[in-house]
Amino acid sequence: MFCRRGKADAIRTALKLVDADVVVVMDADFTYPAEHIKDLLSQDCDEVIGARRRLEPGSQRLLFRFGNWALTKWFNLLFGTSLSDVLSGMYAVRRRAVSGLEFSSKGFSIEAEIAAHVASTGGVICEVPIRYRRRVGRKKLSLRHGFQIARDMFLLALRYNPAFLIALGAALLAVPGLALGAWVAYRWIFLGVKHYVWGIIAFALVAGGVAAGAVAALALYLKRMEIRLMRLLKARCGA
Repeated sequence: MFCRRGKADAIRTALKLVDADVVVVMDADFTYPAEHIKDLLSQDCDEVIGARRRLEPGSQRLLFRFGNWALTKWFNLLFGTSLSDVLSGMYAVRRRAVSGLEFSSKGFSIEAEIAAHVASTGGVICEVPIRYRRRVGRKKLSLRHGFQIARDMFLLALRYNPAFLIALGAALLAVPGLALGAWVAYRWIFLGVKHYVWGIIAFALVAGGVAAGAVAALALYLKRMEIRLMRLLKARCGA
């Protein structure tokens, strides 16, 4: 455990070994001002994320800003949160909120894994606005890492709510079904050519996609209800 390198393994080791109720994590590249630690600790949440709202000139290029926005929206869709900066490298988390976390992510996906675990186990995540400065040294994050983070978020959703993700994938069958149905309708209306078999296939794809979409919505609703019940139980038990 102690011979591994990288950001994810450093955070993983710290959360396992630090003897404190709350652990503050921040990147050591000068971008996150330590003055905001008190703001993180002032919130009564299971995880408090420092949302990068005040960007200093040159601190984050437009491409990375858009990528962070897109990945956060993707995370919110998968886990039902309403965060604005899930990949911020400055946050505080209660150690009990990450108990049982498998820590399977590597690299820059560790923040998403922690937030996914907290959100999926009934924890409360909140944000506080922080300042974001220009990095000292070479930037390690690249476009390739963005696609890796999106993939890891997908795998995390598969871990915490597989029924929703599988049903959502099946719901995409409606897309080729609609395209095929449009082609069949065009051939019939404008050319007088009837494709009965293709029409039946198109109808089956659309019907199956709609049914799967309904199942995905139900799975998402049940997961939200589960999270609300877990939060209620934690509040009543004083956890």
